[in-house]
Amino acid sequence: MIEWSDLPVVIGIAEAGSYTQAARVLGISQPTVGRRIQALESRLGAAIFEREDGNLHPTAFGLVVLEHARRMQDEAAAIARAAISQDNSLSGPIVVTASEGAGADWLPKALKPFSDDHPNIQVVINIDNASANLAQRQADIALRWGGPGNQQSLIGRRVATVKAGFYAERRYLDIHGRPKRPEDLAGHAAVMWNITAPFAWPETIGDLPITPDRVALEANSPNAVIAGIAAGYGIGVATHRMARARPGIERVLPDWDTELDLWLVVHEDVRRSARIRAAYDHLVTMVEMDRGYFEHGGASCVLENLPMRQRETVVA
Repeated sequence: MIEWSDLPVVIGIAEAGSYTQAARVLGISQPTVGRRIQALESRLGAAIFEREDGNLHPTAFGLVVLEHARRMQDEAAAIARAAISQDNSLSGPIVVTASEGAGADWLPKALKPFSDDHPNIQVVINIDNASANLAQRQADIALRWGGPGNQQSLIGRRVATVKAGFYAERRYLDIHGRPKRPEDLAGHAAVMWNITAPFAWPETIGDLPITPDRVALEANSPNAVIAGIAAGYGIGVATHRMARARPGIERVLPDWDTELDLWLVVHEDVRRSARIRAAYDHLVTMVEMDRGYFEHGGASCVLENLPMRQRETVVA
């Protein structure tokens, strides 16, 4: 007999590649993950996973189990979405997810007026550079870079175009010189991301390769990148809005910009929920009100608590 609760364990191990990582994702202990999968294999009379190169991989039989488990997971998620779509109350939780660079500093303040207006709604913010699976209810609303994603049945709205440029700390530039042309970057130290990032150091500007003299600092966090630039490690790419908060840095090669669209995304089923629809509409308004802040680092109506008259001036 199969315990339905064992199937998320199968999926968790398959996606994480180990008992330890699956336990972290599932929120249970590593010994519990091991016991449950071993008990399931014993009941089924066949191995579901085998170890290869230090990681756990599904066996041929395990792939069959995994296919059915994921199908059942999808159906269970569809039931959950159908249930929430019938909810017309303005109470309960909403989960909003975004990458650190898209929302860690901005989202809490942007959602505060919504929380004040709807005290029975619990606001949950998940900051994660990985895209949440909205179909599986990992989140209700997502702020995403570049587009809504490839999942079916998602509603996406482009709410802002975020721009970035080269920046460096003033004393660094006083010592090492201020680049006048893109090719001048070749003589400078760089601050770079060490993971795939929306605003990475460009390989070329025009047709000209742009390779720094050396990489002085790598980081996997936009806050760490901008802090490294402000500390004087070298020249790096940062969004204009994040650079605005660091008065000790200055723009380098101001004629060069890179940009990426920011999208607000929700699954079409849960969009019918009154509280999720209200939160989605609120965030659309807040991002659009702050479009100058996202695009070129202008004043933020949200972060700077501007009075309504000043807000109207910023939006205009």
